[in-house]
Amino acid sequence: MEAKLRLRMSAHDVHYAGNLVDGARILGLFGDVATELLIRYDGDEGLFRAYSSVEFLAPVYGGDYLEVVGRIVKVGNTSRSMEFECWKVISPCPDMGETAAEVLDEEILVCKASGTCVVTKDKQRIARD
Repeated sequence: MEAKLRLRMSAHDVHYAGNLVDGARILGLFGDVATELLIRYDGDEGLFRAYSSVEFLAPVYGGDYLEVVGRIVKVGNTSRSMEFECWKVISPCPDMGETAAEVLDEEILVCKASGTCVVTKDKQRIARD
C-alpha cells in the first residue's frame, strides 16, 4: 500500500538563513503520510512509534515543491513498518525572475526514512484475512 502527498514549501516553512527549510518539517510530512496509510489499512490513525533510519540527502528551500511517498512494507499484529521518500520536483528560479520556477528534469531525493507505527488490536477496524 502506498500514499503520496505533494505540496509547496512556503515562507512559513523556512527556518534557517538562506531560505532553508528545517528537516523536521520533512519528518512531519512523513508523519502525515503514515497517518493516511494507517487510516486506509486499519481504519485508525494509530501512533508513530519510532524512526529506525533518517537520511537528509539534499537541501530544501522555500518555494520548492515536494512529493512525499510512503508505503507499508511489513505488517505485524499491531506494528506497521513503513518506508518514506521525499522528492523535490519543482524549484524556484529567482535569477530568472521573481515568480519564475521550473519542473526539474530529474527529481531530487532530499530525504528517506523508515519507521514503525502501531495500531492496537482494539483500534483495527478493517478485517484482514
